[in-house]
Amino acid sequence: MKLHTLTTLFLIFSFTFSFAQKEFKIEGTVIEEDTNIPLEYATVVIKTKADNKIITGGITDTKGKFKVEVPEGAYIISVEYISYKTKSFPEQNITKDTNLGTISLALDVDTLDEVMVVAERTTVEIKLDKKVYNIGKDLTTAGGTVSDALNNVPSVAVDVEGAISLRGNENVRILINGKPSAMAGFGDSNILSQLPAEAIERVEVITSPSARYDAEGTAGILNIILRQKETLGFNGSVNLTVGNPDNVGVSATLNYRTEKYNLFSNFGWRYSDAPRLSDTDVEYFDRTVDGDIVTPQYRNIHEKQDVDRLNRNYNSNIGMEYFLNESSSLTGSFFYNFGTDADVSINKSERFNDSNVLIEETRRREKETEKSNSYQIALNYVKRFGDDSDHKLTADFQFENDAEDGYTYLNENYVSTNQTDPSPFQIEQEFTDEKQKEYLLQADYVLPLGADSRFEAGYRGNFKNTNTDYQLDQENLVTGDLERNDGISNIFDYTENVNALYTQYGTKFGQFSFLLGLRLENTQLKGEVDSGDTSGELNFEKNYLGLFPTVNLIYNLSNKDSDVEESVTLGFNRRINRPRGRYINPFPSRSSRTNIWQGNPDLDPAFSSTFDLGYLKRWEKFTVTSSIYYQHETDAFERIQENTEEQTTDGIDIIRTIPINLSTNKRTGAELGLMYNPAKWLRLNSSFNFFQFETEGDFNGIDYSAKNTSWFARFSSKVTLPLAIDWQTSAFYRGPRQDAQSETEGIFSLDLAFSKEILNNKATISLNVRDLLNSRKYQSVTTTDFFRRDGEFQWRQRQVNLSFIYRFNQQLNKRERSNRPGNGGDDMDFEG
Repeated sequence: MKLHTLTTLFLIFSFTFSFAQKEFKIEGTVIEEDTNIPLEYATVVIKTKADNKIITGGITDTKGKFKVEVPEGAYIISVEYISYKTKSFPEQNITKDTNLGTISLALDVDTLDEVMVVAERTTVEIKLDKKVYNIGKDLTTAGGTVSDALNNVPSVAVDVEGAISLRGNENVRILINGKPSAMAGFGDSNILSQLPAEAIERVEVITSPSARYDAEGTAGILNIILRQKETLGFNGSVNLTVGNPDNVGVSATLNYRTEKYNLFSNFGWRYSDAPRLSDTDVEYFDRTVDGDIVTPQYRNIHEKQDVDRLNRNYNSNIGMEYFLNESSSLTGSFFYNFGTDADVSINKSERFNDSNVLIEETRRREKETEKSNSYQIALNYVKRFGDDSDHKLTADFQFENDAEDGYTYLNENYVSTNQTDPSPFQIEQEFTDEKQKEYLLQADYVLPLGADSRFEAGYRGNFKNTNTDYQLDQENLVTGDLERNDGISNIFDYTENVNALYTQYGTKFGQFSFLLGLRLENTQLKGEVDSGDTSGELNFEKNYLGLFPTVNLIYNLSNKDSDVEESVTLGFNRRINRPRGRYINPFPSRSSRTNIWQGNPDLDPAFSSTFDLGYLKRWEKFTVTSSIYYQHETDAFERIQENTEEQTTDGIDIIRTIPINLSTNKRTGAELGLMYNPAKWLRLNSSFNFFQFETEGDFNGIDYSAKNTSWFARFSSKVTLPLAIDWQTSAFYRGPRQDAQSETEGIFSLDLAFSKEILNNKATISLNVRDLLNSRKYQSVTTTDFFRRDGEFQWRQRQVNLSFIYRFNQQLNKRERSNRPGNGGDDMDFEG
């Protein structure tokens, strides 16, 4: 909305109460000239004829209707809508109720280009409890995924393995349209790496969540709002992508909206075949067992792994919003995702003795396939009361069903060995069958208290059950048959139920606003293990109650008439990190012959308290955002590695990774963001995050305390070249970091992209290169009392994509409702 429109609305409210005499109604209906479709949110402005001063006005409803009241007199009436020509009624002598009838507005072609330019920019809005990044036209993610787009959002980083972190902390809660979703997979970011980046409308970075949100996620929340075009009539877009290494994708967005309902849909199919590389060196130390020094059979092992990864994925999201009447609506949607992965890994292993002489070389082949099948059904009901659209009740129901089937075949053979009669390797097969069902029930009630205060209360219930059937078959070296290993195979049934009540109150007086909230959550965890003789022995059940207060303050330093926006925010919140099923499943699962993962059923939830102080200043062309924060976490999770005192048949120590509760984790940090748009042809964007974390704790007599400082920064520039070609460059660097047992080196990556509008701006062709220098490699050193491991890991090599996007009937793409039901936004926000 333009600045003059905001000023208009402010003046309307300022002068409304200055007239006490008898008033008459002025009403009418605003429609689009070409289609006769009603225009919602058109602005009606009424000025006095004598001195041309605004005295009142209004906004049209979903049917394009408006109604305002004025005292008797002579007025100038105008009707405005962004990207349309304003229509004026200069001579209106109001002495009785007046109906202006149907008012048709025509598209203003001269301003349309300006509107499109605004739509391309990535902008930031500061709310009481979050920063909202409206995703513009990011060329470097064209043909990419949601994970790629998130990696360009300030405060957010996505590592080479796809793990998402917020301010360097990976315990971040991912929401889709304000709710947990099947689109985020089994609590991780698997499916986010498959959804097209073009599906995102905006990302809400919520570092100080209000009481409305689930208390899960000590780092905060990333709320991904997907696009749902609400342009009247039929519109959509189609996106075609082809890339190297093999990457082919097709996605489409189709929408149809009438006065009574809105149909929306997103479809996508993606095929990729990209290699993954890793290189590790492990040095084993002498260790003491029962007072005796034990020397490892192999002093050094060097492994090089090449993985061909074939991925095929299909996803669709269809839904309809039905307007029951002027005050209520019902929205239903269905999301479906089907994916298959087929990885073939070749692992070459070289083994050296104390004299660094090669004594054995092996070749291991692993074939891993995985199928995922997920769907989600969601219903949203909104009821608004009276004339105040903020007085409302919303109710949500959501059901999702996820299934993943995995199979791994492993076979290893000797290439060379100094053993006279070496023991053969066992052929192994792994089967994993995981099923998950989750129900969500939610109700929220918002009650405005006067013009500047609101009260809110609500309930949310999440009920989740996961069943994991894990089976390991190993070759009997005598008979050659594959036999089930009952010592490792198991069925783990895990239930997590969370019931929550919350209430919050917000108000604004003068330039100061605050939002206070309190959330009560009860968590019930239950795990049942079925694995032969130990069935029932490892079952557990936990129940804990938590209170989670939130405080968010904002002070607007700018004057009402100033073109400069300036504000200070302060937030406090208490959060929880609940252990997930994989973290507490007591039975080991193998990532290789020499490495196993084992959950810890005694793991307790971690709790954190965070303070956040933020500052924003925005000029016409320059925006500065900054914040400093401090977080204190108790019973923080840490993954440690230890020797199982067992060996493979060829004498290699088996290492176990297990999560534990360490005592405390203190995190302090600061971030700075800059956006500068000096001209239409040049846009600059950069951010810098610095953080220090200190961990204190010990386990089994070993001190795992660590203190480390790290940082990450990104820079992006977009230049419009001659012939209207856009050129974008994005650079990212994450500094080195350290945890209890590992040190990770810094990572740098550079992305480059070009695009050109064609076919009368109805289509865009773009070429982008992600990781131009092929430098996005994960290099780390892990040191324990019995081994040191140096490793280099590259999840995805340099990627080149060519994309073509065609849009139809989207010239009015800015006409969208800002607070549509079910979008997950917090309606209690007061803007800074």
